[in-house]
Amino acid sequence: MKKLRMTFLNSEGKKHNLEPRIAATNLDETTVRTAMEGLRDLELFEKDDVKLYVEVQGAKYIETIETPLFED
Repeated sequence: MKKLRMTFLNSEGKKHNLEPRIAATNLDETTVRTAMEGLRDLELFEKDDVKLYVEVQGAKYIETIETPLFED
């Protein structure tokens, strides 16, 4: 399984990750950066008076390998 992890800094300077449930697995840097900057510019997301997506920090794909042992 391959998923996208987008990392932002929140208003306290701490990392906050966003992993969309559905994302294409072949996006390029420009596409992801533009989407992240758009999300940041909305200034909609806040938790306990801390803005979550204040500064774009980076993005990467995370791959998970599943090895089934058995299925019923």
